[in-house]
Amino acid sequence: MTGDVKPMNTTQRRRPELAAFLRNRRARVTPADVGMPPGLRRRTPGLRREEVAQLSGVGVTWYTWLEQGRPINASAQVLDAVARTLRLDQPEREHLYHLAEVPYEVDPPVAARAIGPEVQGVLDALDPHPAVVYNARFDILATNCAYRDVFFTSQTLNTRVHNALWTLFTVPEQDCPLVFRESELPVMVATLRSCYGLHAGEPAWEDFIRRLSKASPLFARLWRNGDVAPPGPRVKTFRHAAVGEMRMTSVSLSIHGMPECRIVVYQPDDEETRLRSRRLRDLRATAATTSATTSATTSATTSATTSATKNPAP
Repeated sequence: MTGDVKPMNTTQRRRPELAAFLRNRRARVTPADVGMPPGLRRRTPGLRREEVAQLSGVGVTWYTWLEQGRPINASAQVLDAVARTLRLDQPEREHLYHLAEVPYEVDPPVAARAIGPEVQGVLDALDPHPAVVYNARFDILATNCAYRDVFFTSQTLNTRVHNALWTLFTVPEQDCPLVFRESELPVMVATLRSCYGLHAGEPAWEDFIRRLSKASPLFARLWRNGDVAPPGPRVKTFRHAAVGEMRMTSVSLSIHGMPECRIVVYQPDDEETRLRSRRLRDLRATAATTSATTSATTSATTSATTSATKNPAP
Protein backbone atom coordinates (compact mmCIF):
# COMPACT_ATOMS: atom_id res chain seq x y z
CA MET A 1 0.00 0.00 0.00
CA THR A 2 1.18 3.51 -0.73
CA GLY A 3 0.58 4.48 2.87
CA ASP A 4 3.33 2.07 3.96
CA VAL A 5 5.99 3.61 1.70
CA LYS A 6 8.34 5.86 3.64
CA PRO A 7 9.54 9.00 1.86
CA MET A 8 13.25 9.12 1.09
CA ASN A 9 15.35 11.52 3.13
CA THR A 10 17.68 14.05 1.56
CA THR A 11 20.72 11.76 1.67
CA GLN A 12 18.83 8.92 -0.01
CA ARG A 13 17.77 11.24 -2.80
CA ARG A 14 21.16 12.83 -3.35
CA ARG A 15 23.41 9.77 -3.31
CA PRO A 16 22.07 8.25 -6.56
CA GLU A 17 22.45 11.67 -8.19
CA LEU A 18 26.01 11.89 -6.88
CA ALA A 19 26.83 8.46 -8.28
CA ALA A 20 25.44 9.29 -11.72
CA PHE A 21 27.17 12.68 -11.76
CA LEU A 22 30.61 11.22 -10.95
CA ARG A 23 30.26 8.43 -13.52
CA ASN A 24 29.21 10.91 -16.17
CA ARG A 25 32.07 13.30 -15.48
CA ARG A 26 34.63 10.50 -15.25
CA ALA A 27 33.60 9.33 -18.72
CA ARG A 28 34.38 12.78 -20.15
CA VAL A 29 38.03 12.86 -19.03
CA THR A 30 40.46 10.94 -21.21
CA PRO A 31 43.87 9.66 -20.09
CA ALA A 32 45.46 12.21 -22.42
CA ASP A 33 43.65 15.01 -20.58
CA VAL A 34 45.53 14.17 -17.38
CA GLY A 35 48.86 13.18 -18.98
CA MET A 36 48.40 9.40 -18.84
CA PRO A 37 49.04 6.90 -21.67
CA PRO A 38 45.84 5.51 -23.20
CA GLY A 39 46.74 1.85 -22.52
CA LEU A 40 45.29 -1.23 -24.19
CA ARG A 41 41.83 -2.78 -24.04
CA ARG A 42 40.27 0.24 -22.41
CA ARG A 43 36.58 -0.57 -22.01
CA THR A 44 35.53 2.83 -20.65
CA PRO A 45 35.49 6.03 -22.73
CA GLY A 46 37.17 8.00 -19.98
CA LEU A 47 39.19 7.31 -16.85
CA ARG A 48 38.89 4.17 -14.76
CA ARG A 49 37.84 4.42 -11.12
CA GLU A 50 41.27 3.39 -9.93
CA GLU A 51 42.85 6.10 -12.09
CA VAL A 52 40.59 8.78 -10.59
CA ALA A 53 41.47 7.50 -7.11
CA GLN A 54 45.20 7.51 -7.85
CA LEU A 55 45.18 10.99 -9.37
CA SER A 56 43.08 12.33 -6.48
CA GLY A 57 45.23 10.73 -3.80
CA VAL A 58 42.40 8.67 -2.27
CA GLY A 59 41.84 4.97 -1.81
CA VAL A 60 40.30 2.98 -4.65
CA THR A 61 37.73 1.40 -2.35
CA TRP A 62 36.73 4.75 -0.91
CA TYR A 63 36.28 6.35 -4.34
CA THR A 64 34.37 3.30 -5.59
CA TRP A 65 31.98 3.59 -2.65
CA LEU A 66 31.58 7.32 -3.31
CA GLU A 67 30.74 6.68 -6.95
CA GLN A 68 28.34 3.93 -5.95
CA GLY A 69 26.42 6.42 -3.83
CA ARG A 70 27.14 4.76 -0.52
CA PRO A 71 26.57 6.92 2.60
CA ILE A 72 30.22 7.68 3.32
CA ASN A 73 31.65 10.94 4.59
CA ALA A 74 33.73 13.16 2.32
CA SER A 75 35.83 16.14 3.33
CA ALA A 76 36.13 19.36 1.37
CA GLN A 77 39.81 18.62 0.71
CA VAL A 78 39.03 15.22 -0.82
CA LEU A 79 36.19 16.59 -2.94
CA ASP A 80 38.51 19.35 -4.18
CA ALA A 81 41.01 16.71 -5.27
CA VAL A 82 38.34 14.70 -7.09
CA ALA A 83 37.01 17.89 -8.71
CA ARG A 84 40.49 18.75 -10.01
CA THR A 85 40.96 15.26 -11.43
CA LEU A 86 37.60 15.35 -13.17
CA ARG A 87 38.30 18.89 -14.41
CA LEU A 88 35.10 20.31 -12.93
CA ASP A 89 34.32 23.99 -13.38
CA GLN A 90 32.93 26.09 -10.52
CA PRO A 91 29.20 25.27 -11.04
CA GLU A 92 30.02 21.56 -11.36
CA ARG A 93 32.21 21.70 -8.25
CA GLU A 94 29.42 23.38 -6.30
CA HIS A 95 26.98 20.71 -7.52
CA LEU A 96 29.39 17.98 -6.37
CA TYR A 97 29.58 19.52 -2.90
CA HIS A 98 25.82 19.78 -2.54
CA LEU A 99 25.24 16.19 -3.66
CA ALA A 100 27.89 15.00 -1.19
CA GLU A 101 26.27 17.18 1.52
CA VAL A 102 29.47 19.09 2.23
CA PRO A 103 29.28 22.87 2.85
CA TYR A 104 30.47 24.72 -0.21
CA GLU A 105 32.32 28.02 0.09
CA VAL A 106 32.76 30.45 -2.80
CA ASP A 107 35.99 32.37 -2.61
CA PRO A 108 34.97 36.04 -2.07
CA PRO A 109 37.45 37.34 -4.69
CA VAL A 110 35.89 34.92 -7.21
CA ALA A 111 32.44 36.25 -6.36
CA ALA A 112 33.63 39.81 -6.74
CA ARG A 113 35.16 39.09 -10.15
CA ALA A 114 31.78 37.69 -11.26
CA ILE A 115 30.38 41.24 -11.33
CA GLY A 116 30.79 41.96 -15.02
CA PRO A 117 30.24 45.17 -16.97
CA GLU A 118 26.67 44.15 -17.81
CA VAL A 119 25.60 44.03 -14.16
CA GLN A 120 27.56 47.18 -13.33
CA GLY A 121 25.85 48.88 -16.28
CA VAL A 122 22.44 48.02 -14.83
CA LEU A 123 23.45 49.52 -11.48
CA ASP A 124 24.73 52.71 -13.12
CA ALA A 125 21.56 53.08 -15.20
CA LEU A 126 19.44 53.03 -12.04
CA ASP A 127 20.96 56.32 -10.78
CA PRO A 128 19.64 58.37 -8.96
CA HIS A 129 18.18 55.31 -7.23
CA PRO A 130 20.77 53.71 -4.92
CA ALA A 131 21.52 50.16 -6.09
CA VAL A 132 23.91 47.48 -4.81
CA VAL A 133 24.77 43.84 -5.38
CA TYR A 134 24.75 41.77 -2.18
CA ASN A 135 25.51 38.11 -1.72
CA ALA A 136 23.71 36.00 0.88
CA ARG A 137 26.04 37.30 3.61
CA PHE A 138 25.37 40.98 2.72
CA ASP A 139 28.89 41.40 1.33
CA ILE A 140 28.92 44.48 -0.93
CA LEU A 141 30.03 43.24 -4.37
CA ALA A 142 29.16 46.27 -6.53
CA THR A 143 27.44 49.65 -6.15
CA ASN A 144 26.38 52.67 -8.14
CA CYS A 145 27.16 56.30 -7.34
CA ALA A 146 23.78 56.92 -5.70
CA TYR A 147 24.33 54.07 -3.26
CA ARG A 148 27.76 55.43 -2.37
CA ASP A 149 26.25 58.89 -1.87
CA VAL A 150 23.89 57.56 0.79
CA PHE A 151 25.91 54.87 2.52
CA PHE A 152 29.61 55.60 2.01
CA THR A 153 30.49 58.23 4.60
CA SER A 154 33.73 58.77 6.47
CA GLN A 155 32.22 56.90 9.43
CA THR A 156 30.99 53.86 7.51
CA LEU A 157 34.16 53.60 5.42
CA ASN A 158 36.21 53.49 8.61
CA THR A 159 34.90 49.96 9.27
CA ARG A 160 37.09 48.77 6.37
CA VAL A 161 34.77 45.77 5.89
CA HIS A 162 32.73 45.70 2.67
CA ASN A 163 29.66 44.24 4.31
CA ALA A 164 26.37 46.04 4.99
CA LEU A 165 25.59 44.15 8.19
CA TRP A 166 29.03 44.76 9.62
CA THR A 167 28.73 48.48 8.93
CA LEU A 168 25.24 48.87 10.40
CA PHE A 169 26.12 46.99 13.57
CA THR A 170 29.55 48.46 14.28
CA VAL A 171 29.29 52.19 13.52
CA PRO A 172 28.05 54.40 16.38
CA GLU A 173 24.28 54.79 16.28
CA GLN A 174 24.51 58.53 15.60
CA ASP A 175 26.65 57.83 12.52
CA CYS A 176 24.54 54.95 11.22
CA PRO A 177 22.73 55.80 7.95
CA LEU A 178 19.83 53.53 8.91
CA VAL A 179 17.04 55.03 11.02
CA PHE A 180 14.83 52.84 13.25
CA ARG A 181 17.62 50.33 13.83
CA GLU A 182 15.64 48.61 16.57
CA SER A 183 13.07 47.37 14.03
CA GLU A 184 15.22 47.04 10.90
CA LEU A 185 18.31 45.23 12.18
CA PRO A 186 16.40 42.20 13.55
CA VAL A 187 14.88 41.68 10.09
CA MET A 188 18.30 41.77 8.45
CA VAL A 189 19.70 39.25 10.91
CA ALA A 190 16.70 36.98 10.35
CA THR A 191 17.32 37.25 6.59
CA LEU A 192 20.96 36.30 7.13
CA ARG A 193 19.94 33.24 9.15
CA SER A 194 17.53 32.10 6.42
CA CYS A 195 20.58 31.80 4.12
CA TYR A 196 22.90 30.44 6.81
CA GLY A 197 21.32 26.97 6.67
CA LEU A 198 22.98 26.32 3.30
CA HIS A 199 26.37 27.45 4.62
CA ALA A 200 26.51 26.13 8.19
CA GLY A 201 30.03 24.94 8.90
CA GLU A 202 31.68 26.90 6.09
CA PRO A 203 34.77 28.68 7.47
CA ALA A 204 34.00 32.05 5.92
CA TRP A 205 30.46 32.13 7.29
CA GLU A 206 31.37 30.84 10.73
CA ASP A 207 34.26 33.30 11.00
CA PHE A 208 32.05 36.21 9.91
CA ILE A 209 29.37 35.39 12.49
CA ARG A 210 31.96 34.86 15.22
CA ARG A 211 33.75 38.16 14.52
CA LEU A 212 30.55 40.21 14.21
CA SER A 213 29.16 38.66 17.40
CA LYS A 214 32.34 39.74 19.15
CA ALA A 215 32.25 43.23 17.66
CA SER A 216 28.54 43.81 18.33
CA PRO A 217 26.70 42.50 21.42
CA LEU A 218 23.45 43.52 19.70
CA PHE A 219 24.17 41.25 16.73
CA ALA A 220 25.15 38.43 19.08
CA ARG A 221 21.84 38.74 20.92
CA LEU A 222 19.77 38.88 17.74
CA TRP A 223 21.65 35.92 16.28
CA ARG A 224 20.90 33.85 19.38
CA ASN A 225 17.19 34.54 18.92
CA GLY A 226 17.20 32.21 15.91
CA ASP A 227 14.59 34.16 13.93
CA VAL A 228 14.35 33.46 10.19
CA ALA A 229 12.90 35.68 7.45
CA PRO A 230 13.20 35.70 3.64
CA PRO A 231 14.38 38.76 1.71
CA GLY A 232 11.54 41.00 0.61
CA PRO A 233 10.49 44.59 -0.13
CA ARG A 234 10.54 46.96 2.82
CA VAL A 235 10.23 50.69 3.41
CA LYS A 236 13.36 51.94 5.16
CA THR A 237 14.37 55.38 6.38
CA PHE A 238 17.92 56.62 5.93
CA ARG A 239 19.62 59.77 7.09
CA HIS A 240 22.22 61.85 5.28
CA ALA A 241 24.08 64.80 6.76
CA ALA A 242 23.62 66.93 3.64
CA VAL A 243 19.95 66.36 2.77
CA GLY A 244 18.27 64.87 5.84
CA GLU A 245 16.05 61.76 6.12
CA MET A 246 14.89 59.74 3.11
CA ARG A 247 12.17 57.06 3.02
CA MET A 248 12.95 54.37 0.46
CA THR A 249 11.40 51.10 -0.64
CA SER A 250 13.93 48.30 -1.14
CA VAL A 251 13.33 45.81 -3.94
CA SER A 252 15.50 42.71 -4.51
CA LEU A 253 16.19 41.30 -7.98
CA SER A 254 17.96 37.99 -8.59
CA ILE A 255 20.89 37.81 -11.03
CA HIS A 256 21.03 34.95 -13.52
CA GLY A 257 24.30 33.05 -13.24
CA MET A 258 25.10 34.41 -9.77
CA PRO A 259 23.46 32.12 -7.21
CA GLU A 260 22.51 33.75 -3.91
CA CYS A 261 23.40 37.21 -5.19
CA ARG A 262 20.84 39.93 -5.71
CA ILE A 263 20.53 43.52 -6.85
CA VAL A 264 18.84 45.65 -4.20
CA VAL A 265 17.35 48.91 -5.47
CA TYR A 266 16.16 51.68 -3.14
CA GLN A 267 13.32 53.76 -4.63
CA PRO A 268 11.92 56.97 -3.10
CA ASP A 269 8.76 56.29 -1.14
CA ASP A 270 7.56 59.92 -1.26
CA GLU A 271 8.10 63.11 -3.24
CA GLU A 272 10.31 64.68 -0.58
CA THR A 273 12.70 61.73 -0.76
CA ARG A 274 12.71 61.95 -4.55
CA LEU A 275 13.78 65.60 -4.36
CA ARG A 276 16.46 64.85 -1.78
CA SER A 277 17.84 62.01 -3.94
CA ARG A 278 18.19 64.40 -6.84
CA ARG A 279 19.80 66.93 -4.51
CA LEU A 280 22.42 64.31 -3.59
CA ARG A 281 23.14 63.69 -7.26
CA ASP A 282 23.50 67.44 -7.86
CA LEU A 283 25.91 67.72 -4.94
CA ARG A 284 27.97 64.88 -6.40
CA ALA A 285 28.09 66.59 -9.81
CA THR A 286 29.13 69.89 -8.22
CA ALA A 287 31.87 68.17 -6.22
CA ALA A 288 33.16 66.42 -9.36
CA THR A 289 33.25 69.72 -11.29
CA THR A 290 35.07 71.48 -8.45
CA SER A 291 37.57 68.65 -8.21
CA ALA A 292 38.22 68.70 -11.95
CA THR A 293 38.70 72.49 -11.95
CA THR A 294 41.09 72.33 -9.00
CA SER A 295 43.05 69.54 -10.66
CA ALA A 296 43.32 71.46 -13.92
CA THR A 297 44.43 74.64 -12.13
CA THR A 298 47.05 72.74 -10.14
CA SER A 299 48.33 71.04 -13.28
CA ALA A 300 48.61 74.33 -15.14
CA THR A 301 50.41 76.00 -12.24
CA THR A 302 52.86 73.12 -11.96
CA SER A 303 53.49 73.19 -15.72
CA ALA A 304 54.14 76.94 -15.69
CA THR A 305 56.51 76.66 -12.73
CA THR A 306 58.44 73.86 -14.40
CA SER A 307 58.73 75.84 -17.64
CA ALA A 308 59.97 78.94 -15.82
CA THR A 309 62.59 76.87 -14.02
CA LYS A 310 63.89 75.33 -17.25
CA ASN A 311 63.77 78.63 -19.17
CA PRO A 312 64.62 81.47 -16.79
CA ALA A 313 64.03 85.03 -17.96
CA PRO A 314 67.14 86.84 -19.31
